[in-house]
Amino acid sequence: MRTIKRSGEHEIEVRRSRFICSLARVTEASEAREFIQLQRKTHHDARHHCSAFVLGDSGEIQKSSDDGEPAGTAGVPMLEVLRRNEITNAVAVVTRYFGGVLLGAGGLVRAYGGAVSAALEDVGTLRRRPVRVLLVEADYVLAGRLDNDLRSAGYLVADTSYDAAVRFHVHVPVEDVDGFHAWLAESTGGAAQAAEGPLVHAEM
Repeated sequence: MRTIKRSGEHEIEVRRSRFICSLARVTEASEAREFIQLQRKTHHDARHHCSAFVLGDSGEIQKSSDDGEPAGTAGVPMLEVLRRNEITNAVAVVTRYFGGVLLGAGGLVRAYGGAVSAALEDVGTLRRRPVRVLLVEADYVLAGRLDNDLRSAGYLVADTSYDAAVRFHVHVPVEDVDGFHAWLAESTGGAAQAAEGPLVHAEM
């Protein structure tokens, strides 16, 4: 799955109608609904605020709304663009300012889907993949060099905590966990070991 790099807004014009697509990163349905309401208030003079959102690590939660447009001509094509691009944890709202020219069902489908596609291209996307959190403890003497070695080797250090020892929270793709253990043993001469933490989804 993927998600959007950032929140953003992008506008297209189709036969004098303005279609403004607003995108935001969300993780809960309540956040998505709040964003939809925010767009209603921001563009209170617009006729339609159609929406679609996808949530969950595998995109298992999906919802769309035509908001007064003919059934299936707005929310569904918006949701289909999100699904086709494997987007999750994101909400799209397309605000339409009617330009006086009727587009017909096919024209609406193309306009609403096209608005979301253009907005996704504008804000960019990130791939999300399952990673294992590995907790690496090292004494303070070793920690500085190990931190540099981890980053030089391309490992993602998501967090570092300091207590009696230094603990690195390293995100490692699940298929590379065994290789990481071997790399760590060789790199530190066995002075540091990694405890396996939870499986999470990280943005790459």
